Amino acid sequence: MKNVTHSFVFLAHWPSAGSFGLNTDILATNLINLTIVVGVLIFFGKGVLKDLFDNRKQRILNTIQNSEELRRGTIEQLEKARIRLQKVELEADEYRMNGYSEIEREKENLINATSISLEQLEKSKNETLYFEKQRAMNQVRQRVFQQAVQGALGTLNSCLNTELHFRTIRANIGILGSMEWKR
Repeated sequence: MKNVTHSFVFLAHWPSAGSFGLNTDILATNLINLTIVVGVLIFFGKGVLKDLFDNRKQRILNTIQNSEELRRGTIEQLEKARIRLQKVELEADEYRMNGYSEIEREKENLINATSISLEQLEKSKNETLYFEKQRAMNQVRQRVFQQAVQGALGTLNSCLNTELHFRTIRANIGILGSMEWKR
């Protein structure tokens, strides 16, 4: 600002020729013109520049405030998302643990059912073996008995003659007759 004032003072000391004329000193003329233009711009443009700078400052402040509000909103959304993520992770862990527990229970149930089935199968097998053994023994007994009876019949038929046969019949009739008399 001092430079502008000095320029006007400098202009005041110039000798006046008394008339309007053309100054051929280009450096002095340009300097005077430039000083006048800068002075007028500063004097009249100060308000406009101040308004422009104030508007720009206000827009920057508004942008900063909007950015801060957006940042706060984003942080809130991020926190909500983190909380939701933690809940989902807890639920997933719970489902996973329940799934593992269910798998273990099913595994135990299957093992128990298989064990029971095996025990029943073993019992059934043992019963079948016992019955088959009894049947085989009965078949053997029947065959032995049949062979013994056939052997006895063969022995009796070969040893018995008619007289012995009649004597045996009479002895049996006598035994039967004495049994009837006792009654």
